Amino acid sequence: MEEDVILSLVHNARKDFPRMGAKKLLIFLQPTFQVMGIHIGRDAFIELLYRNYLLVRRVRNKRKTTFSNHWMRKYPNLIRDYIPTAPNQLWVSDITYIEMAGRFAYLALVTDAYSHKIVGWELAPSLRACNALAALKMALNSLPEGYSGLIHHSDRGSQYCSASYVNLLTQHKVQISMTESGDPLENAIAERINGILKTEWIYDVKLKSWQETINFISRIIDLYNNQRPHQSISYMVPALVHQANIKTERRWKNYYQKKNVLNEEVPIFDPKCKGIAGLKHSIPDNVKLI
Repeated sequence: MEEDVILSLVHNARKDFPRMGAKKLLIFLQPTFQVMGIHIGRDAFIELLYRNYLLVRRVRNKRKTTFSNHWMRKYPNLIRDYIPTAPNQLWVSDITYIEMAGRFAYLALVTDAYSHKIVGWELAPSLRACNALAALKMALNSLPEGYSGLIHHSDRGSQYCSASYVNLLTQHKVQISMTESGDPLENAIAERINGILKTEWIYDVKLKSWQETINFISRIIDLYNNQRPHQSISYMVPALVHQANIKTERRWKNYYQKKNVLNEEVPIFDPKCKGIAGLKHSIPDNVKLI
């Protein structure tokens, strides 16, 4: 049966994308469906996932990794109402934690705000400045010749205010921008990328060693950059948008006002409701359809 084939493909995709929303999953599978002559609409696909317990709920990260009560110079926010129109105009940086064998490792990320591609990353056992600095060096090595006008935006954490970090940005003629409050919306894209990595991959695994953690992070960043479609860039993948400088229809959304977040997979589709209107009515806000 066609449904069995679709479910087999979904289960296979879930090995790499265990918590991808239903709409993105459908877009991800469409090329395979076309090759196989499978035709299924969004409503039917979501209902099929419901009936087979394959819809997923959101989870949320609440751990704070920013220490901004320090003596080092802090910089103003340069990106209020700023929207990049091409890659390498604005980078956003942040640090998040990863639980590993009863302790924490820290992942520093540098992300291009236009393409949403992770252009630099580094995993370290502490929050020392060298962790963020290594991620920045990787990102700078990816820049094309002749770039100009790049802004680097981060929170006011000590890693980003350190002399070594600021000096490296200055040497490469990168403008420095920082948040001015504890509001995560001041660094919304960086926070969103952290959330994607953690809620779609990291929370579902138990990492037992340092090498296993490094290998895992490398793998999911590759999946994120090269295979996962993004709603905010017209459901394309970051690496393609970044490399080809593709103009996309921006689809900005506030991801930070969610309620009743649970970590479980349950059927939430109401069979009595017909069509996508019924789906939207019966699905809680914290269920991942996108």
